[in-house]
Amino acid sequence: MKGGSALLIAFCASLSGCLPKPDFDSVPRIEYASIVQSPESDPLTGKKLQENVVITVTFEDKDGDLGATADERSDETFNSIYGKRGNYELVTLTKNVDGSWDERILSSDSTMWMPILKPDGKAGPIKGKLDYELKKPYGNNSVNIEQKFKVRIRDRALHYSNQVETDIVTVPGYR
Repeated sequence: MKGGSALLIAFCASLSGCLPKPDFDSVPRIEYASIVQSPESDPLTGKKLQENVVITVTFEDKDGDLGATADERSDETFNSIYGKRGNYELVTLTKNVDGSWDERILSSDSTMWMPILKPDGKAGPIKGKLDYELKKPYGNNSVNIEQKFKVRIRDRALHYSNQVETDIVTVPGYR
């Protein structure tokens, strides 16, 4: 990921033959789970270096057609079908001094990809959670700003999930 961000995947797709098949929609569905931040400091000076922010959403999908391989992402044919948008969308909202919110997709977040979430390639229901980690560095002129985020994902059939919004966090930034 660009900009020191990472998309971490954790999922549980093991459904026993004894359990009834989940009744998920073929359009992926996500729910906001949490946003957690933790400061990272220089161990010698104690000076804050950055804020690590982890956004967690849960997902479910009837077909399990979520993600793309590294080879696919670099393939022209794949990109002509799926575009260069990626399959994980993050919109950053920054609170202005007047209390309004500025909404944008940052250049570092414009093309993000989840890896294949069902490595066996078999169609079928899948659910789990996605963790996305942002690193917000402190700079000489940074100030504390309030931000929140909107997240949605896209499956291989080009279905967009619903969009969810996180709670607000205070992170270093610039005005």
